[in-house]
Order: sequence, then C-alpha cells, then structure tokens
Amino acid sequence: MDLSKVKMVVTDMDGTLLNSDHQVSTKFFQLFQELKKRDIKFVAASGRQYNSIVDKLETIKDDIIVVAENGAFVKKQNIELLATPLDQGTIKETIKLLKEVEGIHPVLCGKNNAYINGNSDAFLNKLKEYYSQFSVLNDIARFDGEVLKIAIYHFESSEKYIYPLVKHLESQLKVKVSGENWLDISHMNAHKGHALRHIQEKYGISQQETMVFGDYNNDLEMLALGDYSFAMANAHPNVKEVANYQTESNDNFGVEKILEAMLSNR
Repeated sequence: MDLSKVKMVVTDMDGTLLNSDHQVSTKFFQLFQELKKRDIKFVAASGRQYNSIVDKLETIKDDIIVVAENGAFVKKQNIELLATPLDQGTIKETIKLLKEVEGIHPVLCGKNNAYINGNSDAFLNKLKEYYSQFSVLNDIARFDGEVLKIAIYHFESSEKYIYPLVKHLESQLKVKVSGENWLDISHMNAHKGHALRHIQEKYGISQQETMVFGDYNNDLEMLALGDYSFAMANAHPNVKEVANYQTESNDNFGVEKILEAMLSNR
C-alpha cells in the first residue's frame, strides 16, 4: 500500500476519530500539524452539527474543511461551500409520521442551530453531547425555518426501532442509520459522498489521492470515493465490506496509526 500519493484525509467523527469518551486524542493534533506542513488537506465529516464538530477540533478549525449534518452542510472557515436543505413539505410529512410513535426523539437540524421538543429530560441530556447549539420548542411541527436534516434518536437501537418506520421513504429521501442510536433523514443529495465529491472537484484532488476513515452506514458513500478507504475495527459489517482496508478501533488509535504510517513514508 503506497500512501505517498495521498493529498487529502477525510474522517468521520463518532466511532472513528473520537474515542468512546467522545474525545480527540492529543496524538491526532500532533499528527495534524505534520499533515499541514505537507499540504495534505483534512476533512472532518460527521452527522453532527457544524458547531459540535468545530468544538471538538477548536484548535485547528481554521485549517480544516467541515462536512456537517451527514453532508448537507460543508464549510471552510467562514465560507459556505455547500448546503442541501429539505423542502418544507417533506419536513411536515416526516414529523407527522414520527409524532405517532412513542420512544423516538426527532431533531430538526439547521446550519447553526437544532430544534427539539422538550418532552424528555433524558434525551435533552444525551443531546448535549452531539449538539452544542439547540433550542427547545413547544412543537417542532410548527417550525418553518431551513432544515438540513431530521435526526432521530432511540435509546436502544435506531436500526431496530426507527428504520422499519421510515424505510419506505428511501425512494425519495436519504435515510441513513448513522449510529447505534441515531437515524438521519435528509435530501437525496445530502450525504457524505456528495459532499466529498464536491470537495474533490473544488480542490482538484482525485479518488486515487484520497484517504477516508469511517465506521457506520452514513460513511458508505464517502468510503467509495477514496482508494485508501479504511473501516475501523469497531465498524458496522456494511462498512467493512465496502472499505478497501481495515484499521484498529477508535479506542486504539486506528486513525492515528494509519496517519503515522503515511507520514513516515514521506
């Protein structure tokens, strides 16, 4: 595996770059400075909102490209590179469908803020890890602002308890089980692959020059756009099937070890 051709590194956050305590390692920040010296671009691509991603990468935020909301929003510094919102009809219909089901918690995701119903203290506490900016509304069904994504949380399993309820929407929308507890609904073009293709074209970087790391189903499209695609040891089976390579788990510095190997060859 010749890693000398890599010009861009793209990584998911939760389950990939972040450890199980939702932290980025000191080792990564040290390696990032080496990437920067070699003019290797770095992209953080997550289902998280933009502000939450930037909070985790605060010290390097001005030097990276951020793909937020599963690809619905892309930004570098203060420059918006891409935004792919849902139409209002889709939002209303989806919220109406979800209101009929107990035990699930929808979030309307905007560019700089998220909106939830305030009917669960337990969910509110869980939300704070993933959303640094959010507002509690009396009824999110009445919200008429721009929405990039509808994120839905279940305390036990998104794949088991949410996906069967919304699977029929897949012909019109991007429906992604994005984590053990999360499922995301967005515009058909609002996914990490579409966002990464946009970035590759903007900066003139090919698939053969792209390294990608991921662990869950919302990473599948972007993994297909990097010849150096890595599934984490803790990844969903679908990700391991698609990725060209595998690395160690997020708790065992899987991303960092590959970056070290790449930089040692330069």
